[in-house]
Amino acid sequence: MLSGYRLMWVVVMFDLPVVEKVERKAATDFRNTLLDLGFEMSQFSVYMRFCTSPAQVDTFCKQVENSLPEGGKVNILQFTDKQYERIISFHGKAKQPANKAPDQFDLF
Repeated sequence: MLSGYRLMWVVVMFDLPVVEKVERKAATDFRNTLLDLGFEMSQFSVYMRFCTSPAQVDTFCKQVENSLPEGGKVNILQFTDKQYERIISFHGKAKQPANKAPDQFDLF
């Protein structure tokens, strides 16, 4: 069994300019790249991905870095699955059940 301290989550948060048409296209391309890399949208401009090792985290961080658009601000957070288990989520005022790691991995 894999340890919750080795399993990792990567969160990409960004605020990109979207005033000009070229900026909107760059922001859309960046979001699509994140989806292509296997990230899921948690909130608008916040994307998350489950990883099985710190080495996989490093790989995805480099891929995100290589796809950064000009301008804007992008932050990448990395934390263990054990830390992720402690997230408290609300939808409106209703507290949501705790998220858990995926039971199986998708193979493409």
